[in-house]
Amino acid sequence: MRKEYLKIDDINGPLIQIDGVDDVFYGEVVDIQDKNTGNMKKGKVIKIDNDTVTIQVFQSTSGLSSNNSKTTFTGEAFEIPVSEEMLGRVFNGIGEPIDGGEEIFSDIQRNVNGNPINPMARLYPRNFIQTGISSIDVLTTLIRGQKLPIFSGNGLSHNELAAQIVRQAKITGAGEDFAIIFCAIGVKHDDEKFFRKTFEDAGVMSHVVMFVNYADDPVAERNIAPRAALTTAEYLAFDKGMNVLVVMSDITAYAEALREISSAREEVPSRKGYPGYMYSDLASLYERAGMLKDRPGSITFLPILTMPNDDITHPIPDLTGFITEGQVVLGRDLEQRSIYPPIDILPSLSRLMKDGIGEGFTREDHQDLANQLFAAYSKVQEVRDLSQIMGEDDLSETDKAYMEFGRQFENHFLNQDFDENRSIIESLDLGWSLLTILPVVELDRLSPKLIGKYLPTTVYGTGKTREDLLKARKDFENAEEAVVESEEESK
Repeated sequence: MRKEYLKIDDINGPLIQIDGVDDVFYGEVVDIQDKNTGNMKKGKVIKIDNDTVTIQVFQSTSGLSSNNSKTTFTGEAFEIPVSEEMLGRVFNGIGEPIDGGEEIFSDIQRNVNGNPINPMARLYPRNFIQTGISSIDVLTTLIRGQKLPIFSGNGLSHNELAAQIVRQAKITGAGEDFAIIFCAIGVKHDDEKFFRKTFEDAGVMSHVVMFVNYADDPVAERNIAPRAALTTAEYLAFDKGMNVLVVMSDITAYAEALREISSAREEVPSRKGYPGYMYSDLASLYERAGMLKDRPGSITFLPILTMPNDDITHPIPDLTGFITEGQVVLGRDLEQRSIYPPIDILPSLSRLMKDGIGEGFTREDHQDLANQLFAAYSKVQEVRDLSQIMGEDDLSETDKAYMEFGRQFENHFLNQDFDENRSIIESLDLGWSLLTILPVVELDRLSPKLIGKYLPTTVYGTGKTREDLLKARKDFENAEEAVVESEEESK
């Protein structure tokens, strides 16, 4: 029997408190009707202290009357209807359509908190997801079933990167069984319009489900939005056998909402005011990704978070790094030099990369090429520091080659257009072409067999072979020596 209460004892931001309540459970859904306006709001029980219950309201509590409100405990956990008809649709943070379309009518209702996955039932992630972005596909490869966050900063182009990944991501051979769940948390209205227009213009909206929580939406809804998105992903993946990519932006907005509600509940704060249970709360989101041994389908999770003050040691990226399998880091220096996407590859890594690339997945040379590109670009940073002291003209020929490699690598490998979709083979071949700038003796991470098979004979950007360049260099040196000798004879 549904229990009704006609008085609210306290209203504090998104939280309301009712005394004298019995026989309720944590997470129970609550309907709140304001008798003055007739508006119906939803909430859930988040705290039970003897007969006092604290309820988190998903809509705004502004104007809610404590004396003229009817609160009904439904006896059910928070669930959303799930169906394949959700593909191509846009929903708010609690799963209600906001695209002007019909309500989703389905016999299948799923708890937004999901069901615990037995670790022994998990399947190890395999096979890569092609994003069409060279720096990700070659150097920080996204593997099906992986959790790979993108660490960004305020003002960087993470929204554009997220939209491009949604437009271009695909699993080879997945066909129509590939779907994308895009969850925008705490975004501005113009950002949401950008995402939706980008998907529609690219013709990919038919296999995208969007969940949108606006910046001016109630903070309580912000904590439900990612769970509603992941619940939909679980249904499409494990019930319908689809390979699902979940892209979420911005996890920082979710964590801020978590801190705000924790403060309203008067909980003891931890680092920088965030609740002490933020690690386990984030883990309850991230660990819903993966693959199961006894079911088809997969969930690959790509959460995007903005680091306050670009601080990678901030609690949000710090805790995220412990739970996930690597990170893609966006660099402000690259952004300021108009390099898009501004992925700083040196602090970026994908811990599962080795298990989804190579022969049978991408190409036999992938891992060795990635190692060589990492090593060469790391050397570039050392040479640049040296050039700041002594000047580039006084560098050795090898160091000058590294300087040129760094410029070409950033301008042509890291940098690509927003609508440029490179295949993995095109990206690998581009990496090999750039290595021709360096002396062959510097390619110590590559076997002679791979060098002989994949390294072009033409030096990148010159149209000439190494032999042509060496001969031109030798002729120049001989001419210089002849001039010196002539000057000495004339003296």
